Amino acid sequence: MANVAKKVSWSGRDRDEEDEPPAAGEATPLLNGAGPGTAGGPPHSRPVSEWGRLPAGALLWGNVFADLTPDLCFPQETEATNQFPSEIPHNEKLLSLKYESLDYDNCENQLFLEEERRINHTAFRTVEIKRWVICAMIGILTGLVACFIDIVVEKLAGLKFRVVKDNIDKFTEKGGLSFSLLLWAILNSSVVMVGSVIVAFIEPVAAGSGIPQIKCYLNGVKVPHVVRLKTLLIKVCGVILSVVGGLAVGKEGPMIHSGAVIAAGISQGRSTSLKRDFKIFEYFRRDTEKRDFVSAGAAAGVSAAFGAPVGGVLFSLEEGASFWNQFLTWRIFFASMISTFTLNSILSFYHGNPWDLSSPGLINFGRFDSEVFSCFPSFLLAGGILGAIFNALNYWLTMFRIRYIHRPCLQVIEAMLVAAVTAAVGFVMIYCSSDCQPLQGDSVAYPLQLFCADGEYNSMATAFFNTPEKSVVSLFHNPPGSYNPMTLGMFTLMYFFLACWTYGLTVSAGVFIPSLLIGAAWGRLFGISLAYLTSGAIWADPGKYALMGAAAQLGGIVRMTLSLTVIMMEATGNVTYGFPIMLALMTAKIVGDYFVEGLYDMHIQLQSVPFLHWEAPVTSHSLTAREVMSAPVTCLRRIEKVGTVVDILSDTSSNHNGFPVVESSPDPTQVGRPLASRLILRSQLIVLLKHKVFVERANLTLVQRRLKLKDFRDAYPRFPPIQSIHVSQDERECMMDLTEFMNPSPYTVPQEASLPRVFKLFRALGLRHLVVVDNHNEVVGLVTRKDLARYRLGKEGLEELSLAQT
Repeated sequence: MANVAKKVSWSGRDRDEEDEPPAAGEATPLLNGAGPGTAGGPPHSRPVSEWGRLPAGALLWGNVFADLTPDLCFPQETEATNQFPSEIPHNEKLLSLKYESLDYDNCENQLFLEEERRINHTAFRTVEIKRWVICAMIGILTGLVACFIDIVVEKLAGLKFRVVKDNIDKFTEKGGLSFSLLLWAILNSSVVMVGSVIVAFIEPVAAGSGIPQIKCYLNGVKVPHVVRLKTLLIKVCGVILSVVGGLAVGKEGPMIHSGAVIAAGISQGRSTSLKRDFKIFEYFRRDTEKRDFVSAGAAAGVSAAFGAPVGGVLFSLEEGASFWNQFLTWRIFFASMISTFTLNSILSFYHGNPWDLSSPGLINFGRFDSEVFSCFPSFLLAGGILGAIFNALNYWLTMFRIRYIHRPCLQVIEAMLVAAVTAAVGFVMIYCSSDCQPLQGDSVAYPLQLFCADGEYNSMATAFFNTPEKSVVSLFHNPPGSYNPMTLGMFTLMYFFLACWTYGLTVSAGVFIPSLLIGAAWGRLFGISLAYLTSGAIWADPGKYALMGAAAQLGGIVRMTLSLTVIMMEATGNVTYGFPIMLALMTAKIVGDYFVEGLYDMHIQLQSVPFLHWEAPVTSHSLTAREVMSAPVTCLRRIEKVGTVVDILSDTSSNHNGFPVVESSPDPTQVGRPLASRLILRSQLIVLLKHKVFVERANLTLVQRRLKLKDFRDAYPRFPPIQSIHVSQDERECMMDLTEFMNPSPYTVPQEASLPRVFKLFRALGLRHLVVVDNHNEVVGLVTRKDLARYRLGKEGLEELSLAQT
């Protein structure tokens, strides 16, 4: 039984000291209930039915200091009778408390409104110009990174294949091909070991394609380290080594993550990792603006990978961005065009064809003619079924890794093992294959003759002894007769399991190209088989069926529809194939969704991320805001004692990130009236404490230091922890006036509002906290991301996930 505390995660380590407190907005209770206080809720809180299903108030808002009782909007009424278990098995019905939320709703406090009022028309136009400049820089840098990856992979992979090819050719005549197998396996394992070590020990969040992490970021979840400069460096180096190491991976998926990191860094005008501030773009240092630029970076990554700028925009809209507007569409399209143009220009010069612009993306499917073909609907179901099988196998494999392969050293060993097995399988398949084809010019990059006659090459080697991108293109465009059915069948079977085993390793790698390669193989096999079954009648070029199979397989795994249709159309350069590709993707999605979720959604779920989908569960209308909210809440007075604020922020058993602000009561024995018109964040309070924005007790009218929004933006996004701020005993007796800094108009809902209505408001506006009020407009609780993400539609109806400090 695995301890959840040891669960492998995207971040792979404890958060930095400079990061904000854990828990997505909201609070970080101890899993074992070791807090000094009691946990309780208002009279309407649900009873504790089992250890994993606790009332939100008990889990998220309990354990508050006893001397802070006057500041509670509700007193604690019940004792916690159940202790949190110290060790529980990981399963898909957990929700992690370690993820913070991002605040995509601007805090319209006095400082913000004063700054906005000072911006005239000229300043507004300047800000708009800066947005376009940033998008152009995102496109240029993303294109440059893609060029670097492509050129380095081509050089290193070419060197490896030439060394292995010369060795195989040498020992084919002398005997002793086992040495060639050993050389191939050692080269693969050595390269992959380096790529896995830098990911596992330096930046674990750089593992995989990064698409699930970027989806979560754009959804409003702060995944630690996901858009750091160090993550970009490890991602680029890791994906190069993964592809060169011969794994069943592609370099296109990680470009989306790379573009997002570039966008996040450029838009802030500084590097917190390098501690360099260029004093530019300070206006965009907030979650809302940063999110929009990250959307542009993700689109630029897709554009650089596939040469599909329109597909990049649609990918960002369909798979990434949770919030959208018309102006953002144009800027993202501009960034995508700049990205593909930069890549195209540089690679054209590199390949000796200046301004030919024949390399729009990292992978070029080549041109397809407009030949019409039929009978493709008969195999469209295969994409959804095979995609569902792939996802189901990868699900159980990921669960095994989470429970048993969570140590970095074990993760590196597994990656080396997969690399060696991939080389061994490829060598054995090539060795046992008797599919010899005549060699025609330079159509094959690294032809292996092996036991074929002079002037012939081993066809199986075309698929295995090459980079996955070139193997896909060969399956698309090699003439009929280049592969026999046995070669394609065996390759499809073996590569399917290799790709399934590979995805989820602690290496930087994508699943786009392996999926396309698997689908292209069985699609071409279908085309050949169709010709055999119809007595040699040629329905269409087998390469066309390979294209349809590739689209169906990729759609069955990742469940993309609109964006993938356009990406495939742009990559093939022929709009004629739009309808069959669309039909293949829609069928694959419908069939696949009947069995299991898409691969990215599945991995988001396995990481216990509080991800909010577009709509609330369809059977959740019976729940109201009163039943799902977190209560009681910790409130602050408009003029609060510094010591009280420090104690609240320092209480590790109640790391709340949002505090309703109440009206101060003239009678110290009376609780202030908790009006639902004010809210202040932990990060704002920390900045106030850091800059000593205090008022002396004896003179509340004393002019305090005037803060500006720049002070808050300078601290963004790594606000210092409360432990790093020193407050003397005398300063603890001072007061803090929160009037200028709190949000005077947070969004509120009545406690009778249904869960779908609360969900729609929370999701559409990108909120971090949603205040719940009663009929007297008094605060009765807060709705946070985890309060909504806890409810999910399962096989047996609406179910509530368990909360754990994973």
